[in-house]
Amino acid sequence: MASVDECRQALRDLADRLDRHAEASGKIDLDRTLACRLTDLETAFHGRITGGRLRDLADGDDPKAKIALITTSDDLVALTHGQLDVTKAVAARRISIKASPFDLLKLRKLL
Repeated sequence: MASVDECRQALRDLADRLDRHAEASGKIDLDRTLACRLTDLETAFHGRITGGRLRDLADGDDPKAKIALITTSDDLVALTHGQLDVTKAVAARRISIKASPFDLLKLRKLL
């Protein structure tokens, strides 16, 4: 099981990757709140996706977040390090993403 600090760093790494992707591919029209809930650690993080970038990461849940990623700590770390394919993980129910269908299409472009 990954620690809370490892998960926090994994999300920072993801934010850095999204920044590089946004610079290379241009702005993506997506402005939504995000919650990342870790079931095995019983903890959460939240932030905001804007212009294809992940901003304002902080500890704690946002129950009103428009996008929610629900997974385990190990799967979050594997996902952010490119060791776990998001589509396969969702199909295998290792990761759950709660979002509108339109947001899911835009998220797919980011990941």
